[in-house]
Amino acid sequence: MLYRRLVFSLLLAAAVGPSSPAAAEEFTFDLEEFDKKSLEWGGYAELRWDHTEINQNSAFALLDSHRDPRSCLDRFTATLQLDGNFNKGAVSFNWKAQAYARQDQEQWADNADIFAAYASIKPTPLATLDLGKKVFKWGKGYAWNPVGFIDRPKDPNNPEEGLEGYIGAGLDLIKSLSGPLQTVALTTVALPVWRDVNGDFGEGDNVNLAAKLYLLYRDVDIDLLCFTGNSRSTRYGLDFSTNLATNFEIHAELAHIPNQSQRFLTADGSIETRTLSDTSYLLGLRYLTESDITTIIEYYHNDDGYTEDEQDRFFRLVADADSLYTATGDDSLYTKAASMSQGAYGQSQSGRNYLYTRLTKKEPFDLLYFTPGLTAIVNLDDGSYSLSPEAVYTGFTNWEMRLRFSLLGGSSFTEYGEKQNENKLELRCRYFF
Repeated sequence: MLYRRLVFSLLLAAAVGPSSPAAAEEFTFDLEEFDKKSLEWGGYAELRWDHTEINQNSAFALLDSHRDPRSCLDRFTATLQLDGNFNKGAVSFNWKAQAYARQDQEQWADNADIFAAYASIKPTPLATLDLGKKVFKWGKGYAWNPVGFIDRPKDPNNPEEGLEGYIGAGLDLIKSLSGPLQTVALTTVALPVWRDVNGDFGEGDNVNLAAKLYLLYRDVDIDLLCFTGNSRSTRYGLDFSTNLATNFEIHAELAHIPNQSQRFLTADGSIETRTLSDTSYLLGLRYLTESDITTIIEYYHNDDGYTEDEQDRFFRLVADADSLYTATGDDSLYTKAASMSQGAYGQSQSGRNYLYTRLTKKEPFDLLYFTPGLTAIVNLDDGSYSLSPEAVYTGFTNWEMRLRFSLLGGSSFTEYGEKQNENKLELRCRYFF
């Protein structure tokens, strides 16, 4: 708790401290201002209000609050994020920290975390050594990254938000060439997992190794990736991206895990563990029209997910748990369902096949600083979906305001039909500094 308060206090002091009347000075032009500074920093302060309508009869709402059901939830969140870097010769230090405080009808929560804090040492233009906590951002996908072996998974509803990294040591070697193969780069990462280091990555008391070979062949970006270690099973990956035209980009990822353990519910309701050979992949495109409409479409096959029948078994287990609890007060089936939800059926995308579509239109009808958008995620196996229209306004200097409404739909015993939320209204005001 003391650590969290200390980080929050440092973030708040750093954000408030630099304010000064300098913005009121007369405009000047100085070429030295364009020189790279030794210290650069920034971030944002955010206030967000969420109003959520609870799907009270859904599986995940019952799991979360069957003893104290609620029809809606209003939540207020204040967030402060600070990032920056300090450069001194061949060494730079980079950081990103975030703190938040949140209040709703159920509880108060606060947290402060260091998302990234690492030193980069560049003794030559051909080599860079990174030491510390870093987000590696492996993969070409926008909403998902099957080959993100050493990154935390994105939230497809907010894929551009910052993620927390892992502590490790990485070495980058790069070489430019003449000919069709223009660039070759090798990234190697050692990622330890001990009691207080990367404890949520996997099995402890191990040092894991990951590598990425990057090739720029003509106009195609290609990555060959692998991960091995005892914290997680060995896995291999391939991705690429290229522009078919100035405004038309395509990308793809392929990940193969030869041996993956997975808990599942059998047809008779028992819990078993199986070993799978999984191959997941993503196909996507990004297209910008002459009228400033940006379209992102991605198809994601998640071989780690559950089939429609397997998900149906889990949802029926929760329905049986509710019937038993209502009739007798016995919540033993709820305990069983909760254990299967954690790290299994309760994952963000626990199914097999998904379609992601995002459309944004810049300044329609000449409405300056206004960008409407629409995001849709569809489970192609059961037909359930999430639909999120939004409007973003940036007409005030350094300010961004976003209004978003999310609607989840689907029949009973489908993924989005059994989510905790039925719909959600969100208003976010963010100030960048």
